[in-house]
Amino acid sequence: MKFTPEKYSIADERMKPFIDPLEIWDYLNNAVPSKQKVREIIAKSLAKQRLNLEEVACLVKADTPELIEEIKEGAKTLKRTIYGNRIVLFAPLYIGNKCTNDCLYCGFRISNKDAVRKTLSDQEIVKEIEALEDNGQKRLILVYGEHSEYSPEYIAHTVKIAYALKKGNGEIRRVNINAAPLDIDGFKVVKAAGIGTYQIFQETYHPEAYKIYHQRGKKADYNYRLTALDRAQEAGIDDVGIGALFGLYDWRFEVLALVRHANHFEACYNVGPHTISFPRVKDASGQNLKTNYFVSDEDFTKLIAILRLAVPYTGMILTAREPAVLRDEIIQYGVSQIDGGTNIEIGSYAEKIVQERNLNRGQFQINDDRPLNDIIDELLDQGMIPSFCTACYRLGRTGEHFMEFSVPGFIKRYCTPNAILTLAEYLIDYAPQHTADKGWNVIYSTIDNMEDENMKASILEKIKQLKLGKRDLYY
Repeated sequence: MKFTPEKYSIADERMKPFIDPLEIWDYLNNAVPSKQKVREIIAKSLAKQRLNLEEVACLVKADTPELIEEIKEGAKTLKRTIYGNRIVLFAPLYIGNKCTNDCLYCGFRISNKDAVRKTLSDQEIVKEIEALEDNGQKRLILVYGEHSEYSPEYIAHTVKIAYALKKGNGEIRRVNINAAPLDIDGFKVVKAAGIGTYQIFQETYHPEAYKIYHQRGKKADYNYRLTALDRAQEAGIDDVGIGALFGLYDWRFEVLALVRHANHFEACYNVGPHTISFPRVKDASGQNLKTNYFVSDEDFTKLIAILRLAVPYTGMILTAREPAVLRDEIIQYGVSQIDGGTNIEIGSYAEKIVQERNLNRGQFQINDDRPLNDIIDELLDQGMIPSFCTACYRLGRTGEHFMEFSVPGFIKRYCTPNAILTLAEYLIDYAPQHTADKGWNVIYSTIDNMEDENMKASILEKIKQLKLGKRDLYY
């Protein structure tokens, strides 16, 4: 359903700030997490029903080892139920790090004189994408500093470059965007380029804390950033990603605020966010950050499990900011997407910068720099299916349509077969023999365990076609 202004009265709540800190703290301060209540909330989530703020607050306040373990186990069960054993893989590609903001936690900020400023030329973008395609990547998120040089027209231009470039069997099938908030006309320009998700993080949802970290530049306008993805919706982009940078304010508040943001989208646009991200503050070049809110590994694991239970249908992204060991553990509690083979220094894929990382060329420090195939290897060792699937976006299963599939759990019928097919492509085109052996074992084991005989036969036929040279087969 598309929304137009004439359909609504003056009471329409779209495009208005919707975070009330006092309301959120009221929920947190009044939550009483008894064993019975927590278990009832987990059961509600496992029935694939969205949790309200009162229920989320109750999970946040639960602090006994027994209840925390039950929350984590509930999230693990829910993830298996909705997403199966697949993990979607993507790579970030930083296009440019010029920026007019002065965010205290970020290496791109304008006051950081040590930062090496660069915007990739078209030729350099081509080289980066060729390097990514040579590794088997199919999904990218293009990242830009917040600067007038990175206009909607320029973003659209770079998206078109990514889609047009094909090297051998390599191609980019989905291009997501992480960039500055735009006005409605700007979002329309970017949408016309065929983007996937437009991702904007509020960083911290607490208005007073936000002022401390953002004192200069357009990003200092809390409300403009908060309503950015409303403007994206108005422009027809119904596939949006939200997130908070954990470590800037109390993590408990940020969790409820993220859920409040999801509620806002559902109430106003009949669709929730396509993804939720939860990066933690990491070292950055010339970082000037004073905070008492750093999040421990234990609390980080708990908050991810709570978000999984709170918003069952939404994709959850865990980035290479986190170390490999922690990522391998946390994936099971609700994560559905991770980046792999990540380099965030400008131009680093073509240059193959791996050993000597330069903070002056990146936005922050990453802690998982494993090559893509190493990550795929370890996922296969865990019996998981690494997926490069882009079918939902390309078949129009986004926004409201995506909700129709994913909220009831129907998406699993499509995602597992499509994950198998994209993994099969990777094994044929890019994997070394030891990875291919593992991968085919996981693929055929997964197919054997399927109950739908017609689907099993269909997947096996498509795999045969892939081995004969066909590509890009999906449901």
